Amino acid sequence: MAADGGRGIQGGMPRLMPVLAVRGGAQAVDFYRRAFGADERSRVTAADGSVVAVLDIAGWPLMVADESPEHGNPSPEGLGGTTVRLALVVPDPDAAAARAVAAGARLVYAVADQDYGWRLGRVVDPFGHHWEIGRPLREAAAPH
Repeated sequence: MAADGGRGIQGGMPRLMPVLAVRGGAQAVDFYRRAFGADERSRVTAADGSVVAVLDIAGWPLMVADESPEHGNPSPEGLGGTTVRLALVVPDPDAAAARAVAAGARLVYAVADQDYGWRLGRVVDPFGHHWEIGRPLREAAAPH
C-alpha cells in the first residue's frame, strides 16, 4: 500500500477517477443529480459555457466534461457509441434503475437476477453512457 494509505494523492483526490465526455455538461450534471443522487463537488464553466464538474455518487468521484473532439475527448454521441460501461453497485438496484429511467435514462435491460451471481440491469443515460446497476446476490460474489 502507498504511503498515503491508499486514499489518493494531492488534496485527497483518488488515484482513478472516470471522466465522462458529454454534449451539454450542465444538463448532464443535472441529470446525474436526479438519476443517481450525485453531489456536485466543484464546477468550472468556460466563457463558451462548457463545463468540467466533479461529482460524487455514493462516495465515489466522477468527472463530467463537455466534449472536446479537438483535444481527443469525444462524447458517445460524437462517436456513435461507447466502449465503456459504468457499474453502480447499490443496495436496491431495482429502485436505482427506476429512478434513473424516471430522470430520463433509457432501459437497456431490466434489473433481474443474473446467472453469474448478480442482480443487475442496464440503462443508457441521455448522453450515451451505459450504466450497469446492481448488487451481488451473495456477499461473497465477485464482480463480473
